[in-house]
Amino acid sequence: MRRTTPRTPRGFDRQPGRSPAVSSSAGLGASGIAGSGAGAYNGFDRRSIDRTGQSEAFDAIGDRYDEAFPHKEGQIAGTAWLSEQLAPGSRVLDVGCGTGLPTARRLADAGHKVVGIDLSSSMLKLCRDNVPESECRSLDVADLESAGLGPFDGVAAFFSLLMLPRAEIPFALRALHGQLRGEGPLVLGMVEADVTDFAIPFLGHAIRVSGYLRDELRGVVQDAGFDIVEEDARAYAPASTDIPPEIQLFLHCRRRP
Repeated sequence: MRRTTPRTPRGFDRQPGRSPAVSSSAGLGASGIAGSGAGAYNGFDRRSIDRTGQSEAFDAIGDRYDEAFPHKEGQIAGTAWLSEQLAPGSRVLDVGCGTGLPTARRLADAGHKVVGIDLSSSMLKLCRDNVPESECRSLDVADLESAGLGPFDGVAAFFSLLMLPRAEIPFALRALHGQLRGEGPLVLGMVEADVTDFAIPFLGHAIRVSGYLRDELRGVVQDAGFDIVEEDARAYAPASTDIPPEIQLFLHCRRRP
């Protein structure tokens, strides 16, 4: 895939010393404080994990999320790449599955066994409705190891890790690394922005997001044990007028055993 370097579109809200505020294309949400975990989160202060506000926002947003993001070409392309790397009937983890569209639906249509995790009850209900053959679980990424759902043949994480504080993202990536078999593929979607735990308006609610500029994001992903196979950057303007344009980054990765 050809790497693109799009011009930053107009319409970003800027603050001194920060890159543009970003919008979230995530379905992770969360409710409450994450429970006990295992090795990937060693060294991270789990007492700081509280996603109640994010969960409540996505519970209220529900199916309006897909209305705000009707065109998901980068996500569709990343899902197709992931599916192509897998044997038929592979077990795939969808992190922050949201409504199940398009990722879980397309993976299931390709014959894969999809396990979707999210902490928004509204999003999980929509995913079960849209992809009834999938297994949808209310689970925080920080609790993946202790939940014992793995291992998986592939992982999709589209715009879910940006819902975490930036200090937590490397730990979450290591948790995903630990869930994959062998040189299993990971497709990661993020929004390019140099922000951490930054509050933005989103469909009438306030959510907190984090991001990296692309060079730093590459380093974080590689340090977590992944090789980046392909990279795709796309300018994206959400349909909702209260969400600013953004640069979406898609990294197609392989786990280093």
